[in-house]
Amino acid sequence: MNYNRRRVTLGLAAASVFPAAALSQAPLKFSLAHNSAPASPKGLGATKFAELVAVKSNGRISIQVAPSEQLGNENTNMSALRTGTLDLGSLGQGAMLSIAPEVAALGLPFLVTSLPEAWAMLDGPVGSDLAKRIEAKNLVFLGWWCNGIRQTTNSKRPIHTPDDLKGLKIRTPLDPATVDMFAAMGANPQQINWGEVYLALQSGVVDGQENPLANIYAAKLYEVQRFISFTNHKYEATGLMMSRAAWGRLSESDRKLFQEAAADAGAYQRKAMAESEESLVAEFKKMPTIQMNSVDTAPFKKATEVVWDEWEKKPFGDFVRKLRGARV
Repeated sequence: MNYNRRRVTLGLAAASVFPAAALSQAPLKFSLAHNSAPASPKGLGATKFAELVAVKSNGRISIQVAPSEQLGNENTNMSALRTGTLDLGSLGQGAMLSIAPEVAALGLPFLVTSLPEAWAMLDGPVGSDLAKRIEAKNLVFLGWWCNGIRQTTNSKRPIHTPDDLKGLKIRTPLDPATVDMFAAMGANPQQINWGEVYLALQSGVVDGQENPLANIYAAKLYEVQRFISFTNHKYEATGLMMSRAAWGRLSESDRKLFQEAAADAGAYQRKAMAESEESLVAEFKKMPTIQMNSVDTAPFKKATEVVWDEWEKKPFGDFVRKLRGARV
């Protein structure tokens, strides 16, 4: 009896000493969802993040990446992250603004003129403020990725001025700034899930859409669109987020590992986006079915100033005014 009691006592003592060490050594599996093709910059960034986590953990931690809306659209993914049924997500502004409305202001027209300018903004006080607002909604924010500066495509005509957009049905994401912007320029904005855009363009449900060149290419939209107009009308960010439940499964050392992997993958993803935008112009020029044109952005900016005016009236109008005052 005394011997058995001693064994139990020693076992309890060992359990109290080693739980943290055991946690840090336990094999872990996580899921990461996003809505883009695997070959897109977002897809490449997600894959790189999973690879880095595996390497840094010596294979102990694995991340299964689910691209192309395999686990639902971005709004579904956001809900799953908040409830803990999804571990990680690389989600765009449309999903993030559902929990932090201020994020929508990043998509206001002609806020930035280049990718480095956008990254500097997100790596500074603006990005930190938005990340804190997102984390207040039961999430862990791991970094700002890049979804590029967006261009307009359609099957009807080249876009040289806002008048050329009048009457066109243009697919936009679930992002109120983009909807307001294209409505202000005379288009008829339509919200369609990204996974359904190709068929919507092919069938004529919509005439065109707007996206960075990398997304246009990865989704093969050039097969169902003829005109690419370099409107450079907005920048869009992507957030890499993790559920609190999944974060709670990590030891302190593993949390640091995830943060380091996210930073490295973010730099890789941004570089992939910048390089793709440069190389894809040459790629599209080779396609006989594609016609590209540049635009003078001045009339587009003038047509969309009303959007800034209206957004300053929103509850987060102070944030909008801050962004408006800082733009070039």
